[in-house]
Amino acid sequence: MKKTIFFVVTLLLAVKAIAQAEPANYLAAVTRFTQYYNHDQPDSIFAMFSTEMKASLPLETFKPTTIQLKSQYGNLLKTEFVKVTSQLVVYKATFQNSTFLLNLALNPQNKLTGLLLGPYKPEDNAKTGVTLDPSLDETPIVLKTLTGTISGSLVMPKNPSGKIPLVLILADSGPTDRDGNNAKTGAAGNTYKMLANDLGKNGIATVRYDKRLVGASVTKSKESELRLEDYGDDALGLTNMLNDDQRFSKIILFGHGEGALVTSLITNDVPAKGVIAAEWAADPGDKLLRDQLKGKAGFLQDEFKAFMDSLRKGKLTPNIDPALYYIARPSIQNFIMSYCRYDPLRGVKRIKVPLLLIQGTTDKMVNVENGRRFKKSKSDATLVEIKGMNHILKDAPDDDEQNVATYSKPDLPLSPGLVPAIVEFVNKVR
Repeated sequence: MKKTIFFVVTLLLAVKAIAQAEPANYLAAVTRFTQYYNHDQPDSIFAMFSTEMKASLPLETFKPTTIQLKSQYGNLLKTEFVKVTSQLVVYKATFQNSTFLLNLALNPQNKLTGLLLGPYKPEDNAKTGVTLDPSLDETPIVLKTLTGTISGSLVMPKNPSGKIPLVLILADSGPTDRDGNNAKTGAAGNTYKMLANDLGKNGIATVRYDKRLVGASVTKSKESELRLEDYGDDALGLTNMLNDDQRFSKIILFGHGEGALVTSLITNDVPAKGVIAAEWAADPGDKLLRDQLKGKAGFLQDEFKAFMDSLRKGKLTPNIDPALYYIARPSIQNFIMSYCRYDPLRGVKRIKVPLLLIQGTTDKMVNVENGRRFKKSKSDATLVEIKGMNHILKDAPDDDEQNVATYSKPDLPLSPGLVPAIVEFVNKVR
C-alpha cells in the first residue's frame, strides 16, 4: 500500500454552495467522523455512508484501510475548514504524524457520498527554500545524546578573520524544524534559515537544529516520554560542544517563543555570554493553554479545566474528548505537565547574562505587552519593540487573516529591524 493512504471516492454528488462559509451539515459530519475515527469505530463511519458509497466501498475493504491509516498516521488532532467547491467541502486535517486535505461530499440526506484524503502542500515551501549567500558555508553538525542524535546546520563565513561569535537558535513550540517550519501547522516561513543567512553576512555564525522527534534528529524516545527539560538538555549539550570549538569567540542563545523559555532553564549551566528572547510569552503554560480554548463549546472548556486540575496533581487523563486531542492528547500530557511547571516571569530573573528582549507589535500569538512585562521583571534587560513584526519575525499587517497568511510565504524577508538589533547586541556582549 502506498505511503499516502487514501479512501476511494465514488459517486461524488454536487454540493450547491452559495458562499465560502462552512456548511453546518458538513461541520456535523466532520465532527462525527473525527470522533469515530479517534475512537477506533470504522463501523460507525461506514454507517455514515450512502447506499451507493457502501456498495462501491464495502466494509470489508474500508475497515482494514481505516485501521492501517490510524496505525500509520495516528489520531486526527483537528480539522480546519478550507473551502467549498462545486462538488465537495475541503478541510485541512492534522493527524499526529502528518497533514492532509480531507474532502467530503454529502447527499441531500446528509449521507457521505465522497471521502478522500489528499496531499496538503502549504505553498510548496520545500521546493522554494532559501539560497544562502555565496560568501557563506553550511555544514552539518551532530550532537550525540543518551537517546539518539540531534542534527543541525552550522552556517558561517567562508573566510573569517579570526574567531567569530556564534548564535545557537532554539526553536518555537511544536514539531518545528531547523529552518523554522512546522508541517503540522502549515508554517513555512523559513525564518531560522533566513536568520542564519542574514547573521552570517554580518560575520556571525549560527547553529540551528531539528528538535527531538523532528526532521533528521533521531531518538529512541516516544512522544509520550518527551519533557520540556529534554529540549534544555539538547541545547545544553550543543552549547558545551560549540564552546569547545576554537573557531568561535562566544556563544549567544537565541530563543524563539517556547525556545526562550528553554533558555531560561539552562542559561546558568552553560557557557553562554548572552541570551536573546524573541516573542516570549510571559504567562505560565496553563494560562496559555486555557486561552486557546476561548470560544470553544462550554463542555470542552469544562473538560479541559478538569484535565488541567488532574495534571496539577500529577495525574494523566487517558480518556479525553477527541476535540481536545490537538492540545491535550494522552501522548503529550507528560510534556504539558513539565511545560506548565515553569513561570516565565520567574525564569527571566534567573538569566544572569546580558539579555535582549525582542517583541513585534503585530504578533497575534504573543502581544507586545509580554515584552514589557519581562522588562519590568528584569530592569537590566534591553527591550526592542519592532513595529509591524509578527510572531515569525516578519513584517505583517494587524489584520488577523493577512497576518497568518505570512506564515506560508517562504520568500517573505525578515522584518528589517530584526537583524540590526541582534547584530548590535551580539557585538556588545563580552
